Amino acid sequence: MQRRSPKRLLETHTDTEQDPPGTGADVSAPAGLRDQLGEGTIPDIVIRRLPIYARSLQFLEHDGIETVSSGELGARLGVSAAQIRRDLSYFGEFGKQGKGYNVAYLLGQIKGILGLDRDWSMALVGVGHLGRALLHYDGLQEQGFCIQALFDHNPEKVGEKIGDLVVHSMNDLPKVLAKQNIKMAIMAVPAKGAQEATDALVAAGTLAILNYAPIIVRVPTHVKIRHIDPIIALQSMTYYLDSDQVTPRNGSRRNGAKS
Repeated sequence: MQRRSPKRLLETHTDTEQDPPGTGADVSAPAGLRDQLGEGTIPDIVIRRLPIYARSLQFLEHDGIETVSSGELGARLGVSAAQIRRDLSYFGEFGKQGKGYNVAYLLGQIKGILGLDRDWSMALVGVGHLGRALLHYDGLQEQGFCIQALFDHNPEKVGEKIGDLVVHSMNDLPKVLAKQNIKMAIMAVPAKGAQEATDALVAAGTLAILNYAPIIVRVPTHVKIRHIDPIIALQSMTYYLDSDQVTPRNGSRRNGAKS
């Protein structure tokens, strides 16, 4: 996936935080925009943190807070002020020291960098329980992520209408994605067949995949993928729980059943 240049997204702004030490910026005057960024210059972990900053800024804006320092923002997120300044410095050097960030301005710039100032059409592969829950989750559309095409390998589901959308066969994937210019997809399929579905998405020109399948799938280097596995997350927390206070495992127990 080709990374968009942040050129013209972060303009010179006087109501911003100082640059992190070592950036070479003169904090006594507004700094200029960093126009040129080489491919691969920005670490992926920095890109992953930007949406977290944006969400916190959205909360601040909703509460009517107009300015925030990197220290205050960091305290909300559990990261250091230097970390926030260092992350933002990849995209531009900020002006006068000590005045803090203008919340609305910084939020707008981060949205511009991430492309969150527009709507993104997506495909959903797998319309089982999880896929349908994601389809009906309003938070996706509220943030500009619009599911526009549904796919499933089960012939009994193909042709089914869910809301305004019809479930397509996986064989129709290339044609539908090309027609609607869809480059992003959510994959909510079982582990078995997940790699096959991934390969089909990549072959159809998909450049970004959010994978809910409980397996790590392989993609070419030009395709971005994020894996979400609630079971792995839960299993990583049970270590910290007092096993004496937990009901022994019962393989026949189901959600909602009493102990």
